[in-house]
Amino acid sequence: MKMIKTVCGLALLSLALYAPAALAQAVQEKTTTTTTTTKTTNNSGTITEFGSDSFMIKSPSGSAPVTYEYTETTTYVDEAGNPIAMESVKAGVPVTVYFSQSGDRMVATKVVVKKSTTTMPRS
Repeated sequence: MKMIKTVCGLALLSLALYAPAALAQAVQEKTTTTTTTTKTTNNSGTITEFGSDSFMIKSPSGSAPVTYEYTETTTYVDEAGNPIAMESVKAGVPVTVYFSQSGDRMVATKVVVKKSTTTMPRS
């Protein structure tokens, strides 16, 4: 009888020691990490159209104007980095556009407005 109690006690002790580890393996969650890379690029040219949610610029080397979308987080600055009003960005103004590409959309993150360079003809 003493031997049966000892065997039963060892079985219970073994169950108490190994059950949490087995249960932990069964409940273990799988964790995955996804990394998204966003590339920010820039392009320079002259604004040809400025609409309610996008604008187009024509690059001196490009054949067709390129459309960029803008959002509430798009910043507008002068060449020194000082903030300027979005209203000063209009057709005919030279700019450098910093943008990120999301699928086939190009979203402007920063627009640097350059000084207009007009050359007066000599007489």
